[in-house]
Amino acid sequence: MSELVQYELDGAIATITIDDGKLNVFSIAMLNALHGALDRAEHDGAVVLLRGRERCFSTGFDMNVFAQGPERILEMLTLGATLAERVLSFARPVLVACSGHAIAAGTFLPLAADVRIGVDGPFQIGLNEVKIGLTVPSFAIELARGRLAPAQFDAAVVGAQMYDPAGAVEAGFLDRVVAADELDEASLATAAALAELNGPAHAATKLRARAGTLGKLREAIEGELTAANLQAALAA
Repeated sequence: MSELVQYELDGAIATITIDDGKLNVFSIAMLNALHGALDRAEHDGAVVLLRGRERCFSTGFDMNVFAQGPERILEMLTLGATLAERVLSFARPVLVACSGHAIAAGTFLPLAADVRIGVDGPFQIGLNEVKIGLTVPSFAIELARGRLAPAQFDAAVVGAQMYDPAGAVEAGFLDRVVAADELDEASLATAAALAELNGPAHAATKLRARAGTLGKLREAIEGELTAANLQAALAA
């Protein structure tokens, strides 16, 4: 794997760790490496445990790419959107260990994963795009609509509400929160329990249960993430 993403297979569990040494931004290189790690997990038939660096899962897309021109922007957005789609439909269970901040696109993987465990602490979790002057992509809206608590959806997406870890559980970004020193043990124990699920039944049920969200997500990716649409958005 790349220096940005580490892959470790232990029995039925593949641990994928993202760590750029800073804020774990989703650069093109990081996203390509994550797709490659999922390829390996798919080949290994493993349950996936996705984890970030201490105090930070991810702060979202690499803002530097937005200054590199439409082609690079479109590449990054498409890689991020299809990564979320892959996690949402992955044949084996996917668990996210959210080790701290998860902001903007950094929430896409928790929103798509089967189980999300966060850590207690002074961390911010949420879709802050509107607050910083960005329109939330349609694919991200559909992803959020499929997972967030209905009562929190507008506040989280349209109002750019940011949550502490406990609030993120209420909103639907996380399932539960543990102390920082308990995250590894809780994540591995949960991954081991997920590994006991019947693989074909899990995969088929996941696709059936999420068919609506996956269909809308695919429609948004194909309809929105085009060169023409991006040029129009940049010109607006």
